[in-house]
Amino acid sequence: METQSINPTIPTTTKRKILLVEDEAFLSSLLALKLEQEGFEVEKAMDGEEAFTILERFTPDLILLDLILPKRNGFEYLEMLRNDPRFNKIPVIITSNLGQDSDVERGKTFGVIEYIIKNKLSIDELIEKVSSEVKKLS
Repeated sequence: METQSINPTIPTTTKRKILLVEDEAFLSSLLALKLEQEGFEVEKAMDGEEAFTILERFTPDLILLDLILPKRNGFEYLEMLRNDPRFNKIPVIITSNLGQDSDVERGKTFGVIEYIIKNKLSIDELIEKVSSEVKKLS
């Protein structure tokens, strides 16, 4: 969502912010590019530790989170996120190739707003779903 301002002291655009936590470099770059083309401001993290550090300087409207990550996996990251009152209200969409019912249920226990199995959607369908969820937050 972009807004225009005629007051020069106020920024002319306000972009919705997404923290993209994905360790596969090519997919991360592709998703970030597509999200930026849709008007989002995107910060990328390659693992759960880096993603948590980014939150110290970047407050996203939504976190797009892979589960299979180095250093700290997605579920460990979600647990840290939900236990920190500064960040526990940030909506999270899981994007993972883990599609077992137990994984989906575990994601739901952390209050994720969507659990997307990556290999069942195209990149464009994934971006469309993310855009749709962000619009619901407005």
